[in-house]
Amino acid sequence: QVQLVESGGGLVQTGGSLRLSCAASGSMLGSNTMAWYRQAPGEQRELVASVSSGGIKNYADSVKGRFIGSRDNAKNTLFLQMDSLEPGDTAVYTCNWKSLIGLGPRTGYWGQGTQVTVSS
Repeated sequence: QVQLVESGGGLVQTGGSLRLSCAASGSMLGSNTMAWYRQAPGEQRELVASVSSGGIKNYADSVKGRFIGSRDNAKNTLFLQMDSLEPGDTAVYTCNWKSLIGLGPRTGYWGQGTQVTVSS
């Protein structure tokens, strides 16, 4: 079992910045990936950024050049630095932890989500 606690969401104006954090705890054995997903009202959930335990990063095209994902493996914490925020970034951002060696649920574990609202 893995528990995830997100923090750092809030309300910001267009062009502003926010930094999200996701602290993981529990049984986290072996290679894994941590990721941020987001879901806006009426939209499907989409992957924003992922960082593997080996440091491999992936980003959605819509956030490349604006968002940076990072993780502190010693503290089991995932970060998302979000700059140049746009109203289209408004969504609930949820942290995910997934084993890369087949442990735990197929879709991984999920946090409770944190709201990010960007005003125009």
